[in-house]
Amino acid sequence: MQEVIRVERLTKSYGKLLAVDNISLSVTSGMVFGLLGSNGAGKSTTIECILGTKKAESGHISVLGMNPLTDRKKLFEKVGVQFQESNYQDQITVAELCKVTASLYRAPADPHELLKRFGIADKEKKLVKDLSGGQRQRLFIILALIPNPEVVFLDELTTGLDAKARREVWKILSNLKEKGLTIFLTSHFMDEVEALCDQICILKKGQIVFQGTVSGAIEGSPCDKFEDAYLWYTDEEGLADENF
Repeated sequence: MQEVIRVERLTKSYGKLLAVDNISLSVTSGMVFGLLGSNGAGKSTTIECILGTKKAESGHISVLGMNPLTDRKKLFEKVGVQFQESNYQDQITVAELCKVTASLYRAPADPHELLKRFGIADKEKKLVKDLSGGQRQRLFIILALIPNPEVVFLDELTTGLDAKARREVWKILSNLKEKGLTIFLTSHFMDEVEALCDQICILKKGQIVFQGTVSGAIEGSPCDKFEDAYLWYTDEEGLADENF
């Protein structure tokens, strides 16, 4: 299996705050990899360092065999990114935004086909700002897929979607995975992680507390269910009890 993402001993601080503490991970071609952890665990910083939008203090990162800091132009053609918070100008339609995005790439996917696949082709003439939260979320995933990427980063991909729409997105992503797309995702929905992820990495205070499969996470904990195991690894349940 070809290695798509390699992170070795990554460390990143903000002043005295150690956001990411000496982490290493590997993602192979065609894998769905989940980076998990509570807010502030270091997920966003890790992804930003992997994408080259932030520079780490130490460590080595390669994506598709390239350095994300020095080979950003080449990587731009091969990587798709969807973030939870995406801001676009108010007076742009769905079709216009897709067209502008496609124009940035040499061999983009057909935006109309993607809109059909994700069930929002009838919204092409609508302004992006007038879409519902779920429709907007699906659009952001589409924008990440327009480059025809080899690897796509999805941040909280089904936030705002109802149960039926979430399962439809899972099915589409599973089909894309079967065609060889590598998916790197974050999610707070443990059923989503169980349904999609081949490998997971759980962060707590910038450190890896578990890395492996979902079943391995359950086996390595005193729990029978993955959601309970996740809370056990991250101590979120204890924190919730304290706050209560």
